[in-house]
Amino acid sequence: MSEIINNREYRQKVLKELITELHNGKSVEEIKSRFEKLIEGISPSEISEMEQALIMDGMPVAEIQRLCDVHAAVFKGSIEEIHRPQKPEEAPGHPVHTFKLENRELEKLVNDRIKPHIENFINTNSQDSINTLLEDFNLLWEIDKHYSRKENLLFPFMEKYGITAPPKVMWGVDDEIRASIKDARKLLSSYTGEKEQVIEKANEAANRVIEMIFKEENILFPMVLETLAEDEWLKMAEESGEIGYCLTEPKANWKPVRVNVEGKVKAEGEQPSNDGYVTFDAGILLPEEINAMFNTLPIDITYVDKDGAVKYFSQGKERIFVRPKTIIGRKVENCHPPASVHIVEKIVEDFKSGKKDHEDFWIKMGGKYVYIRYFAVRNEKGEYLGTMEVTQDIKPIQELTGEKRLMSE
Repeated sequence: MSEIINNREYRQKVLKELITELHNGKSVEEIKSRFEKLIEGISPSEISEMEQALIMDGMPVAEIQRLCDVHAAVFKGSIEEIHRPQKPEEAPGHPVHTFKLENRELEKLVNDRIKPHIENFINTNSQDSINTLLEDFNLLWEIDKHYSRKENLLFPFMEKYGITAPPKVMWGVDDEIRASIKDARKLLSSYTGEKEQVIEKANEAANRVIEMIFKEENILFPMVLETLAEDEWLKMAEESGEIGYCLTEPKANWKPVRVNVEGKVKAEGEQPSNDGYVTFDAGILLPEEINAMFNTLPIDITYVDKDGAVKYFSQGKERIFVRPKTIIGRKVENCHPPASVHIVEKIVEDFKSGKKDHEDFWIKMGGKYVYIRYFAVRNEKGEYLGTMEVTQDIKPIQELTGEKRLMSE
């Protein structure tokens, strides 16, 4: 394991050196051989770490932004494809599927219309060619919706996971592309013979749109697909319509696959007694009382059944991890970022096999000291029924001193 870590640290160090050399004026060709040896199989997450490290070392975001085109060209063809057993992003309506659908339309607009029309403008310089090109760039401005969804829906989730450098860099480049399109439209709408300026701005905008498509699909999307959880993608899908779409629209409403837990319970014959009470080993309670008790406990409880479906979570007043009700019926592995799924799967595997009965973690979150405990839930025969997660902020408990023997006022 230490060898893997050391290799990663070494590669990160050299990547920073090479990008810095590019920054200082060296050409891609001058460093290409070193790059080819170093970046075989490089993952998008390492690109993110590299950019983050450069910013932490004091390189301004604007400087990395200036290198962005060179950066993408160097990595082109060297970024490994991220293989996953299931690819929900390939389903119509998934935000990434929609982004890619728009990218295909943008490629058609640039390659099949704008570039041929630029050539026609160069050859004829006629009013018709100007009007046609202006119409193309008015259509290209639809890209603002594509970039706005990326910036206002996707980037906040990236920042939540501590991925801050790539969004800053990419948003800056998005704005530069917007500016290029605006400049081209302005020159065309009030054309007074600035032919070379029009050609320069039109080509610049068209080329940078295509370059951004490459960066999205080979760097950004693989990075976020290995980071965001499925319910975060669902939230993006639900909110995308408010911003709008670019040149096309989703072909379907994407919804993650869920288990109907209520139907499953009925099918398995698990029902309260006829009088409405639920009978326990020591007493009976109404469903209303059970629900209120769980929501009163100063802890968060989540329960996953033996088949891996989220069946319940408590809703106390001060939740540590806020969960939407949409996770009910979801497979537990789809409720976690892909980067941490293997941990969840290992815990459940150990519980099912009987190797373990519990697993504990503790982490610092802002002003909280969060104690996260997982328990295997078994029946009286020792058979595995599911997994219970119990989460609590134990900082107030750690701060207790002395004794308290009197009631508070």
